[in-house]
Amino acid sequence: MVSRRQFVKTVGLAAVAGAGIDALGAQAAVAQSDAGADKSKLARLLPGCCAYSYNEALRHGSMTMEDFILKAVELRLAGVDMTVYYLKSSDPEYLHSLRHLAYQHAVAFSGCACGVSMVQSDAQKRADSVKQIEKWVDVADELGASHLRIFAGVLPEGANIKDAVDWVVEAMKAACDYSGKKGISLGVEDHEGVTQNADLCIEIMQRVNSPYAGINLDITNFIPTPTQDAYAQIAACIPYATNIHIRDHFYDHSAVDMDRVWQIFAQAGHQGFVSAEYEPNYPGSLPPSTGVPKLVGDIQALCKKYSSC
Repeated sequence: MVSRRQFVKTVGLAAVAGAGIDALGAQAAVAQSDAGADKSKLARLLPGCCAYSYNEALRHGSMTMEDFILKAVELRLAGVDMTVYYLKSSDPEYLHSLRHLAYQHAVAFSGCACGVSMVQSDAQKRADSVKQIEKWVDVADELGASHLRIFAGVLPEGANIKDAVDWVVEAMKAACDYSGKKGISLGVEDHEGVTQNADLCIEIMQRVNSPYAGINLDITNFIPTPTQDAYAQIAACIPYATNIHIRDHFYDHSAVDMDRVWQIFAQAGHQGFVSAEYEPNYPGSLPPSTGVPKLVGDIQALCKKYSSC
């Protein structure tokens, strides 16, 4: 007898959705039925780097996005996350030149990252946020990237968390309708504000209910709760992860148990990019010139240890 999990995996989420079962519900069913199963042999963990790792150099002009792509070649990375803050324009000719440069050096664009936030109490501002996301989806499309990182946002004064989640769901549904037509997934990051709790991230995923919606999983951003530390929240969100961003220190400056985190990735059978997002924001931090290669080296070693590729 074919199990529900086997059926979903055989026919695919799209076919299941077409048969009247919602896509995210099918995804959740797979995740639930696989709970406790060791899928480490399926894991494909690809080392990458976010442009944000070189934030100061890119903001002040001592590094360009072309330089960043070539730095990835030097670091022997599989891909880069093209943080859009540093693009000199959204002109297609410029974007195509970056795409061609990356192709020439066999560097994949693991995705793009924008800073648009969806927690807006005003309906027109929410609509404006969706339009901004659509703009950056178009940029990702021109670059040939299949993923865009977005933010939920910080809770406005006087607002409550229920309303904020409702606003995020409303905006992300509309944005996914647009991005899905281009084959581009949207990953809402567990970032400062509404989405620093795994339960809320998962609620948003279940309510948006789109195969093009996911969580851009930043392993250091969760706020521990009485029932879930950061590692438990990473494990809860990994079935929905689109891209993964890596720092080696939490915001309280305590060190991340990187091996433990990679075990979570591997046991879930995660397949995707695991990208350094270096931030020298704790005492004794190395400058990016040495801190990024060190973090990348750790990521590469762990990907090799726990991945099939």
